[in-house]
Amino acid sequence: MLNDFYLRLVNQAESLVSGEHDLIANMANISALLYTQLEEVNWAGFYLYKEEQLVLGPFQGNPACIRIPMGKGVCGTAAERRETQLVEDVHAFEGHIACDAASNSEIVIPLIVGDTLIGVLDIDSPRVARFTQEDKEGLTAIANRLMATLA
Repeated sequence: MLNDFYLRLVNQAESLVSGEHDLIANMANISALLYTQLEEVNWAGFYLYKEEQLVLGPFQGNPACIRIPMGKGVCGTAAERRETQLVEDVHAFEGHIACDAASNSEIVIPLIVGDTLIGVLDIDSPRVARFTQEDKEGLTAIANRLMATLA
């Protein structure tokens, strides 16, 4: 069960993507929504799965790594395993890719339609242990709503 904050955020995301099927446009709006509504985040955005790697998509925050190999860093690990990665301290994550030295914790949610990997939703925070199970559930609900626009 989502808490009130995430229920409101999911409803806002729903209104942003409702009736729109362009993935890039929807990702742009979702990244802006998350960046402005989540506290203590310094990056919120997407990487798209292209050419057997992750390629930078719409985001809010500082410039980011453009390409991430599958299995590398938190994003590549989430994409390869197709499992959400909730990392309390990115500096303790083996193979972490430091795109922004200010980031200390991260959550990455794979975006999957059917059996097809579309990319990942990536959110960074300067605070260690910023993300919780509630964040994971709420952000997964938002990611699922985004993926429903592709069905």
